[in-house]
Amino acid sequence: MKRRDFVTGAAAMAAGALTLPTLGWAQEKSKLKITGVRLVKLTPKNPPPVYTPAAGSWSTQGVEVSAPPNIYPEFRPTRSLFAAQNVPGFTVEITTDKGIVGYGEGGAGGGALVMGHLAPLMMGRDPFDIERNWDIGFRVMESYGTEGVTMNALSGFDNALWDIVGKALGEPVYRLLGGEVKPRIPAYCTGNDIEQHVAFGYKRLKLAMPAGPIRGEEGKRENVALVARARKAVGPDGDVMCDCWMSWDEQYTIEMCKLMEPYRVKWVEEVLPPYEFAGFGRLRKKITSTNIATGEHVYGRYGFRKLLDADGASIWQPDVNWCGGMSELRKIGALAEAYDIDVIPHGGGLNGAVHWSISHVNAPWAELFMPPPGGPKKAYDMFEQQYEISRGPEGIYMHPSRTPGWGWDHNATPI
Repeated sequence: MKRRDFVTGAAAMAAGALTLPTLGWAQEKSKLKITGVRLVKLTPKNPPPVYTPAAGSWSTQGVEVSAPPNIYPEFRPTRSLFAAQNVPGFTVEITTDKGIVGYGEGGAGGGALVMGHLAPLMMGRDPFDIERNWDIGFRVMESYGTEGVTMNALSGFDNALWDIVGKALGEPVYRLLGGEVKPRIPAYCTGNDIEQHVAFGYKRLKLAMPAGPIRGEEGKRENVALVARARKAVGPDGDVMCDCWMSWDEQYTIEMCKLMEPYRVKWVEEVLPPYEFAGFGRLRKKITSTNIATGEHVYGRYGFRKLLDADGASIWQPDVNWCGGMSELRKIGALAEAYDIDVIPHGGGLNGAVHWSISHVNAPWAELFMPPPGGPKKAYDMFEQQYEISRGPEGIYMHPSRTPGWGWDHNATPI
């Protein structure tokens, strides 16, 4: 199979429709056919060491984090008290008649739709027909949903096709998208183990806010104390961000941003329910001390078009495993680029979104999470190797895998 030059171009808006750069490889028939679809569990061939995190560390998850159900006291102590147990995210394995196998991750509850609806319709199709296959999947599920679980399902299936194409052409996904626009991606770390993250080399930290409106003035003080601690740790030239996970309201956000103003917060994230676009727009007009970021739980180009219409955020955060997969992330990213909006995908250093980020100018940073404190040196050495960690003026940098497809090195076990 010949590799084709990638045809690139600028995204354009015409008659209200988005036109993306043509992908040269997608114009040819691959002579591959989809022959099998199944859900699998992936385990690393070279797993990191297992250990108990240091007592008292945020990474134990035994701490309160601001969340929508926290208005009810029984759910307040930790997210594990209300997190879904029986509708997990999933990994789908797609096999072809030439022995090339692709893997894609999707969001909560989507696996059943992949197997029950998409899989029978995709047998025998060419995996290189990514746009056609995506559109078929969207249209057949449209009658029962275009957001949430349906897009979680479509994301996993689409991501597996990108893995197949990369492996068939012998290229990492970022090369399929047009190649690098930067040699490495500056990264920030999410979590409240601040001292560990700074000691590792991060100069950008995103904090999980512990309190929401239900906690009143005491909660405000706790939030501000956490932000102050992070600012002191990164110094005047570092960056501090706040993740509020859909659990604040407009007035509380205004009050918190005023209290945090001395600490120069870079952005406040997902302060309102994800589709409260009008509210996000109002906050954008009222708050000038920081940026408004959201999009982790917004689905597809149509969801982000509503966010754009409301002028609701200066930073968009789609998740490639939820928003519709890499095919839809391309469209969301192009829409943002046309309006000079930065896109920093949710979890984007850990999942396939990093391939998009390194190939696009309007993707300035990647999100990473550290292995918890208290582990052996090997755990952190493996983390550095897996994400090709390097250091420089902006702190920590990373790079996606350079091997074909997503570059995952895992064993697959059927579920």
